[in-house]
Amino acid sequence: MGLSLQEYQTTLKSRVTLSGIGVHSGKAVSIHFSPADPDTGVVFSRIDLDGTPREIRALVSEIGATDLSTVLGDPSGAYVATVEHLMAALFGLGIDNVAIEIDGPEVPILDGSAAMFVDAFEQAGIEEQDARRRYIRIVKPVRIESGSSWAEFRPYNGTRFEVDIEFDSPAIGRQAFAADIDAARFRKDISRARTFGFMRDVERLWAAGYALGSSLENSVVIGDDHRVINVEGLRFGDEFARHKTLDAMGDLALAGARFIGCFRSWRGGHKLNASALRRLLSDRSAFEIVETVRQGRGRVGEMVAVNAPVYAPWMI
Repeated sequence: MGLSLQEYQTTLKSRVTLSGIGVHSGKAVSIHFSPADPDTGVVFSRIDLDGTPREIRALVSEIGATDLSTVLGDPSGAYVATVEHLMAALFGLGIDNVAIEIDGPEVPILDGSAAMFVDAFEQAGIEEQDARRRYIRIVKPVRIESGSSWAEFRPYNGTRFEVDIEFDSPAIGRQAFAADIDAARFRKDISRARTFGFMRDVERLWAAGYALGSSLENSVVIGDDHRVINVEGLRFGDEFARHKTLDAMGDLALAGARFIGCFRSWRGGHKLNASALRRLLSDRSAFEIVETVRQGRGRVGEMVAVNAPVYAPWMI
């Protein structure tokens, strides 16, 4: 697939709101998305806390936990949990700048995928802004390993994900999903893939205060007989690998910019995704910041390196 770049930054055309419950907290929450100025990035604002709303930027430097979801902020103070599906939708649709108000500690799980976020953003509309978009272009391989798991970034003329998973369950087994990502591919092949879990883990998670809002309405559940117990079954034969790809997209969106390169992982998860991103951004020889320039008759031409940050300092 050829490299196709969006030249200018984007934001929403209008405000849009979604409501639901947190998959871990089980608490009702509403989340409001509004247009934001160029170079703002993605900024959460907790509006339910006493006093002035607390802002939390959607950047890898703000990750506070990665146990069962990606948490931004201080888990013992002001934080926003389970941001990955929302961030994947912003990444997949190419939305750079948005102000997000939320009246609880966790992004609503909705149907367990990114599809309802996509619908909401398309309802609000997406518009270009008068500021050039910058990209993180991978120029050398960066790899991180954790036990038998690994993740890496490699140079590639596009934005590509190659995600392999393996679970000791006949319902999943070994699956792989690989694709160059643009908005159309994301909508069609990734956005609808739901989060999943095992019935055998439910009581343990409940006892630990997690998965209090999980249900068959927002999760694919594998029973003790190793079968999917959701009446409607799977949306894709490899829905598990596609959802892990969605999670990876959401986690890597915390770079503060889209990347040009290939991300590969084997038996990854939120912690490994975040560690790989930190490793990449800590090595300035592994990437460069680029933007497009026009070449005659308004045609978007070559990328040029720029000596500038994207939305935040690169020191992690």
